[in-house]
Amino acid sequence: MRIVAATALSVSLFAAVAASPLFAQSAGDPAAGERVFAQCRACHQVGETARNGVGPNLNGLFGRKAGSVEGFNYSPAFKTPAVAEKVWSPENFAVYIRNPREVTPGTRMVFAGIRSDNQIADLTAYLRQFAADGKRTQ
Repeated sequence: MRIVAATALSVSLFAAVAASPLFAQSAGDPAAGERVFAQCRACHQVGETARNGVGPNLNGLFGRKAGSVEGFNYSPAFKTPAVAEKVWSPENFAVYIRNPREVTPGTRMVFAGIRSDNQIADLTAYLRQFAADGKRTQ
């Protein structure tokens, strides 16, 4: 009886963790994320030949300060102290990409956002592959 109860509890805990957005972020699929990135490609680039376009290139996104890509003219919203001190992480990127205009009022980014936790996790996994120089790290 105790083994059955312990097994049921373990299964329940695993299900709760697996359903959480943080678990999904760590388990994203880069190949699926490349397909999600198609929504971003009109404004952003990644890879060794990436340039700034309507939006900044996204090479080396995680770990860099928001609004810091050399040569890109950011909107005033990205120059405010609250945003300029942000360092991109998978967690704050997930919040931002759901609704960029709500998270950073005044941004010129007109993207409506991605609502799916799985798509955000996949996109994050895809973007994490690119170092600051655009080379794939994985």
